[in-house]
Amino acid sequence: MMEKMILAKGGYDLVTAKDGQEAVDKAAAERPDLILMDVMMPKMTGFEACVQLRQRDATRSTPIILVTTRGEEGNVEKGYQSGCTDYVTKPINGVELMSKVKTYLGD
Repeated sequence: MMEKMILAKGGYDLVTAKDGQEAVDKAAAERPDLILMDVMMPKMTGFEACVQLRQRDATRSTPIILVTTRGEEGNVEKGYQSGCTDYVTKPINGVELMSKVKTYLGD
């Protein structure tokens, strides 16, 4: 919810999903410019979703930022191994998140 509020203030159009499978399906259909995804989701984790997104032509090169409370080194490594572009830990720092979003989308 916090991420949505931060991004909405930045003027970005948002597409949301209620679980990992829906996120993968929507990303393939909508072809977003950036994917911001939690690691802990029903049906499929963010790690699993990243792997699937990287296997699809439509989302192979789409930047993916994983967001999680799990900042342990092993989880960060797992995130990058699964194909994420960046990794952000909660609680969300709005300035940091917007900086990362702008890095991948431009100003």
